[in-house]
Amino acid sequence: MTDPVIAVLMLLILILAIFLGFPVAFTLMALGVAFGYYAYFDASRMWMPYTRAVEGGADSWTQLESWVHGFFNNRIFDLFVNQTYGVMSNDVLTAIPLFLFMGYIVERANIVDRLFSTLYIATRRVPGSMAVAALVTCTLFATATGIVGAVVTLMGLLALPAMLKAKYDVRYATGVICAGGTLGILIPPSIMLIVYAATSGVSVVRMYAAALIPGLMLAGLYLVYVVGRALLQPHLAPKPKDEDVGEHSFLEIAWMMFTSFVPLAFLILAVLGAILFGFATPSEAAAVGAAGGLILAAAYRALTWQRLKESVYLTARTSAMVCWLFVGSATFASVFAYLGGQQLVGDFVTGLDMSPLMFLIVAQLIIFILGWPLEWTEIIVIFIPIFLPLLAQFDIDPLFFGILVAVNLQTAFLSPPMAMSAYYLKGIAPAHVQLPDIFRGMMPYMFMVILCLVLIYIFPQTVYWLPNLIYGGR
Repeated sequence: MTDPVIAVLMLLILILAIFLGFPVAFTLMALGVAFGYYAYFDASRMWMPYTRAVEGGADSWTQLESWVHGFFNNRIFDLFVNQTYGVMSNDVLTAIPLFLFMGYIVERANIVDRLFSTLYIATRRVPGSMAVAALVTCTLFATATGIVGAVVTLMGLLALPAMLKAKYDVRYATGVICAGGTLGILIPPSIMLIVYAATSGVSVVRMYAAALIPGLMLAGLYLVYVVGRALLQPHLAPKPKDEDVGEHSFLEIAWMMFTSFVPLAFLILAVLGAILFGFATPSEAAAVGAAGGLILAAAYRALTWQRLKESVYLTARTSAMVCWLFVGSATFASVFAYLGGQQLVGDFVTGLDMSPLMFLIVAQLIIFILGWPLEWTEIIVIFIPIFLPLLAQFDIDPLFFGILVAVNLQTAFLSPPMAMSAYYLKGIAPAHVQLPDIFRGMMPYMFMVILCLVLIYIFPQTVYWLPNLIYGGR
């Protein structure tokens, strides 16, 4: 077999291993080292230490040591060490554990239950008020955490029982929680955008600025659907009775909003504003956010040693997973390109004679399909590097492509049969809430994601306007 064919075989084995459930990060590293050993194999380098030992009359033990030394005298091990060091010294990735810690500490500070209750009271006259409150809470909380599983699980425990008790339709109620919980990977400060920026070389601050309007637009589409559906089919979301909500004066509601909604919103806006307007780097702003999360938890009297310990542990675990994914992906991608796999893919795509629009459609369709079995981290660090070298051939801006990918990856959590949001919610939902009902409840949001992609392509200024306004350029 030729080297490019071996590179394709390497990719196929990776996909098969992922479907079989092998840990992605370690599979990437194992395949990268194994195929890299073949790619960089040099017989003279391998046998040189052993030959010298034999010719020098060394004893058997020294000869064995020389053979072992020669076996590891392969450039793939140098590459692996360099890639690991590169990830450890990447300033952009420093922001990930800090943002994660901010999210985990906020999650454990019992802020979200107050926020949901307050928003429900404030929007009680709006059709589908409880769903609206759940969506806004999901959006704000998901933005603070960026951890889809945590948001969907917590909101499933908090909002779903309340909606079911209020006689909300099961599909209507579960769909809004699943869709709202995924918005945190798109709306800044998003960890996914940091990972894409580190992978593609695009500026994190420009990514944040570019993603803000599309993210809010998608949240707005969700909100229009929730309210519109409640208007057209009132039986799906019955209006609350006065005795259920209680009488609250305007001043009382304002105070409740000030003590629950404003602090978390201020923390997120302060972190995001510091990044967008250049007052701090993403890592510095993330550190401020982590400190702000601690202060917020302390202010709500929810900062305990147990919660702090859990937050640190979860932060370390998730950060390690992301960083090892980067190491494995970088090693895998380097060997894949060295064997000619990247060139083979490029020649194949060029030979199809596609227009830029057709390339974008095909690329987004592939990412959409990959979203069924894979999570966004795996798609970003494994498959996006395959597309990135092709963008220049079609004169596509990596920034614009990244926003399309970020919106599209909402489907990774919403598309059956492997929609993780549905499984997160099913794990804590009452027994009568069935998985098919959750799937059906999510489907309208899938179409809104596609609509959002179309609007972004038709109106590219939704991506470029804010970064151009703040930083200039295109």
